[in-house]
Amino acid sequence: MRLNTQTDYALRLLMHLAVNSARLVTIQEVSDRFSISRNHLMKLASALTHEGFVTSVRGRSGGLKLAKPPEQITVGAVVRCMENDFAMVECFQADRGQCLITPVCRLKGVINGAVAAFLEELDRSTLADLVQGNAPLERMLA
Repeated sequence: MRLNTQTDYALRLLMHLAVNSARLVTIQEVSDRFSISRNHLMKLASALTHEGFVTSVRGRSGGLKLAKPPEQITVGAVVRCMENDFAMVECFQADRGQCLITPVCRLKGVINGAVAAFLEELDRSTLADLVQGNAPLERMLA
């Protein structure tokens, strides 16, 4: 399974906010740190704010911060929010189910189980697990 770029960038942004939780972080700062388009980060920040992961403070001295403690944000929740489609094969897509063997095929069940296990594993890790006690990451992002 491969995560889309949006999910990757969203997780990076959240990790940056978690490391810098004592202050507001600007979009420009994150853009410069990760060499990610400022406009793309603004869209991600808006989506993450809408989903309740991030709080946005407007104005001259504004910026972003986590909306809740990093211990309460699971990687699985972020991935579910940012990924628009877990349809890994054709038969998962209601409008494109043209496969001849769909009615008797067991592959769909196997893949459903694999996706569920993947997300379950991601649910075991929080944002805090990714950043706390990770001194090299803190030095890079602080």
